[in-house]
Amino acid sequence: MKYTIGIDISKDTLDAHRLINNEARQFANSPVGLRVLRRWIGVETPDLVAYEATGAYHAALECHFAGILPLVKVNPRQARRFAQARGRRAKTDAVDAHVLAKMGSALDLVPDAPTDKNEPALKELQIARPQSGKLSAALLFLYFSGGRDRTMTWDIHRNEKRLC
Repeated sequence: MKYTIGIDISKDTLDAHRLINNEARQFANSPVGLRVLRRWIGVETPDLVAYEATGAYHAALECHFAGILPLVKVNPRQARRFAQARGRRAKTDAVDAHVLAKMGSALDLVPDAPTDKNEPALKELQIARPQSGKLSAALLFLYFSGGRDRTMTWDIHRNEKRLC
């Protein structure tokens, strides 16, 4: 059996399940929690660590373990379908972590190529930049339409442009 770990990620917690000995544990989704998770995993590197893509909540895990652990990001819909195919109807974080570990082992998932530690931050900036342009347009509209505090509006616009 492959040494596979499944991790279900939420805003506040990381639920991990080690398939080799069916041990499960919950960690805080914080820098301290990630360090405790690393100690729990131990010195022997697992064959695979499967986790679901969960918007912004999985970025810290990716950054912390990129190039250290063999991570594979699983589509949440595929993980749900895998659980249903195995007859799992319950949907809790602990069950999801167990299903992710089983999925990684049963489907012979291949770890993702290690990413640069800055990649998640760059992706966030790519998403934020178009939104920044909309903010800039709104600020210019306020300034030229005689908004209440033209000086403050112009300062915000100028500083916002410097960040882009």
